[in-house]
Amino acid sequence: MKLPKPAWEGNLFVAQAIQQRRTVRGFSPRALNANQLSQLLWAADGVTEDGGYKRAAPSAGALYPMDLYAVVGQDAVPSIDAGIYHYQPGEHQLALVAQGDLRAPVAETCLSQRWMTQAPVTLVITAEYRRVNVKYGQRGIRYALMEAGHIGQNIFLQAQALGLAAGIVGAFHDEALIAAMSIPPAHEPLLLMPVGYKK
Repeated sequence: MKLPKPAWEGNLFVAQAIQQRRTVRGFSPRALNANQLSQLLWAADGVTEDGGYKRAAPSAGALYPMDLYAVVGQDAVPSIDAGIYHYQPGEHQLALVAQGDLRAPVAETCLSQRWMTQAPVTLVITAEYRRVNVKYGQRGIRYALMEAGHIGQNIFLQAQALGLAAGIVGAFHDEALIAAMSIPPAHEPLLLMPVGYKK
C-alpha cells in the first residue's frame, strides 16, 4: 500500500517540539488519517533525499538494521484496514503482515499495559542485528540500540509537530510479542510507541 507523500516542511520549530514533548499514556478514540501516519513513518525511518537512500535517523555505516512496524486498530486510520504492517522506506509504503485489530494481543505481551489499546496506532521498532554486526561485530548491537533511540525521538517530535502525542514502552515479552505480530524472529523488538490524540 503506497503512502501519501510526506511533507518536508512544517509550522513548528524543532525547539518548540522538544519543549512541548511529553510521554502520554492516555489517548482519545479519534482516528488518524493516512497523511499523519505517512508523516510519522517517514520521520521515523523514511528516505530523506530524492533518488537516494539516506534515512531520517542516523545509522552506523548506513547499514540500517532497523525495521518499523505499525499496529493499526479497527477504524484507526479510515483508509487502512486493521492489521500489522511492515514499513518499507525505499518505496514509502506498507506491506500487510497480519490482518485484524491486534492492539489487545500486543498490549498483553507488554505486561498487560491496556492503556496501549486506546491509541489508534502503535509503532514498533525492531532490529535485525546481523545487518550491522557483519561490519562491526558485537559492537553493532550497541549501534543498533543507539539507532532505535534516534528513531524513537523522531517519532516523539514528529507526533508533537502534528498535534499528536506518543507514549513509549520497553517492557514486553520478546518472543510473545514477535508471535502476536507474526514478524520474523530475527526482527527483535526494542521499543513500542503508541501514537494518537491525547485524551
